[in-house]
Amino acid sequence: MKYTLRQLEVFLAVSHYENVSKAADELAMSQSACSSALKDFESQFDIQLFDRVGKRLQTNEEGRRLRPKAEALVAQAKDLERDLIQHNQVGKLNIGATLTIGNYLCVKLIDEFIKTHPGAKVRLEVANTRRIAEEILNFDIDLGMIEGEFQHDELDVIPWMEDELVCFCSPKHRLASVGHISKDDFLKEKWILREAGSGTRQTFDRAVSGLLSQLDITLELQHTEAIKRAVEADIGISCLSIISLKDAFARGALVPLTCDLDLKRHFYLVIHQQKFRSTGIQRWLELCEKHNHINAH
Repeated sequence: MKYTLRQLEVFLAVSHYENVSKAADELAMSQSACSSALKDFESQFDIQLFDRVGKRLQTNEEGRRLRPKAEALVAQAKDLERDLIQHNQVGKLNIGATLTIGNYLCVKLIDEFIKTHPGAKVRLEVANTRRIAEEILNFDIDLGMIEGEFQHDELDVIPWMEDELVCFCSPKHRLASVGHISKDDFLKEKWILREAGSGTRQTFDRAVSGLLSQLDITLELQHTEAIKRAVEADIGISCLSIISLKDAFARGALVPLTCDLDLKRHFYLVIHQQKFRSTGIQRWLELCEKHNHINAH
């Protein structure tokens, strides 16, 4: 074998940071050793993986083509090392989740995962659908859990759980006693919605597509709790996942409104097609499927 795993690690780190110095720090190497390893790797195969733009190294087309295979190979090597050392214990897992899933479902999943796999470490990043997809494509996270539909040639997008959005208002709002919002009401009211790029907003926009341009969208916020507080203050009405609203409905802090729109959607699990499915990833997918089965019943 003409290359080493260390050379692959250097290639991947430089591709990630597009900077030799930062890659060297990540790998606990000197800058000269890191640069030398990359140069040797390229010269061994008479290949150029980066375009030199000043002091910056930008991954070129050849580097982008080979990166997923290198990522998978290094991940398999690390998984094998864990198996040899820890006898198949689960190691570190990097999860990305969109807001509703991250704030209302993931804590329970992580708690069960860690209890089932003592010693496992889980890092959770919460962001919108677009950001999670970008991080999976860049191999910054192992897998994602998203609310929005997202398609990409390099990603496996797996339907996971069913969910439904619900329109709601303040108990002080005129619609609270009616419990229903009509097409005319949609146009009369001030709306407080999630930002564009979020899965929740994607579902809402699709459901009201014929009315969207006529809606009075007063606020666009990134955080579910901020939207709930704004609606509770009677600034406007909104539409969010039922998962994020159950407690507020039970307390009477917010009031659900039925409507004639189809606001059903799916949550999805997302993973890079060339991502090596380590023991940790496989166990997480199994846990998600278990919870989907429980919720379905």
